[in-house]
Amino acid sequence: MSRQRGGTGLLWASLLMAFALALWPLPDYLAVLRPNWLALVLCYWVLETPRRAGLGVAFALGLCADVVFGTLLGEQALRLCVIAFILLRFRAQLRYFTLLQQALAVLALLLNDRVVVLMVRALAGEGWPPASFWIAPLVGAVLWPWIFLLLDDVRLRLRAREPS
Repeated sequence: MSRQRGGTGLLWASLLMAFALALWPLPDYLAVLRPNWLALVLCYWVLETPRRAGLGVAFALGLCADVVFGTLLGEQALRLCVIAFILLRFRAQLRYFTLLQQALAVLALLLNDRVVVLMVRALAGEGWPPASFWIAPLVGAVLWPWIFLLLDDVRLRLRAREPS
């Protein structure tokens, strides 16, 4: 039972850190480079522990993000649920990819996330975003190997510390 609590604690701590990084103020010229931290951390947890981080966690996390970021209620929830669903569907294949291949898959997920944003904005009657709208998924794909390795290292160290 302690193994489950330790892993769950790290899951929520990493998601809180992702929230902090997403809320960190940046100048306008750097804000376009900000990756979707919540999606990246959620990707890791869905790939590694799908029983703890699945569609329910993605939905709850998305609703919290909608409230915190002040976006249309349900937008982030929809976006994170789409990402989690695709990851759960292709999890068996993605787990055996190299980090570079995973980064390309994460790039595809993050680009798909941007398409979902465009659809929601179109339904809400908002205009077309600038070209810099497409930069953040590239940054997220570049950061993916380091995020994966960092979270995996911390998770495995905590697991090794726990008594059997």
